[in-house]
Amino acid sequence: MDKKIKKAVLVVISGPSGVGKSTICREVIKRLDDVYLSVSVTTRPKSDSETDGKDYWFVSREEFEKKISEGALLEYAEVFGNYYGTPKDKVDQSIAEGKTVILEIDVQGGQSVKKHYPEAVMIFILPPTQKHLAQRINGRGREDEKTAKQRLGRAEDEIAAAWRHYNNMVINEDLEQAIKEVIEIIKQATGEQYD
Repeated sequence: MDKKIKKAVLVVISGPSGVGKSTICREVIKRLDDVYLSVSVTTRPKSDSETDGKDYWFVSREEFEKKISEGALLEYAEVFGNYYGTPKDKVDQSIAEGKTVILEIDVQGGQSVKKHYPEAVMIFILPPTQKHLAQRINGRGREDEKTAKQRLGRAEDEIAAAWRHYNNMVINEDLEQAIKEVIEIIKQATGEQYD
């Protein structure tokens, strides 16, 4: 079976912290050809399990602010005291090369990207319940209790905004099913066909 991609698209995948966005994105990249995950730039400290240039580009606040002033970011936001942003040049280059680009970003960033790329495919990952989300956030062990509570509170706002701005909602109750749903959405958008 030969795969044919008719067109490259920009895909925005958002969802609250702990919902499984990163896992879903990694699996989509593994399973689809010519799909590239954009690596965000951030000022937050690198955890022991993360790799610079693979998980994020970790930069100082000064470096990030220089990128803002140069207009080098497609979108950026300050979240819990740290900046996160998408390098515009890398996204534009990948799309020009015929690759579909996935941006794993928050709702605020997604809205900003939609202004630059109105045809972007907007996918929001939902938790099955608020209780599931709380368990996932607390189970990661990345934050203290105060930060975990902030993330949970922010999740409610993100979900409300997503219903207004995203045209694809995927519930991550069963991970494999959620991955398949995201892949199908991307295939439809790119016009992928099987012979």
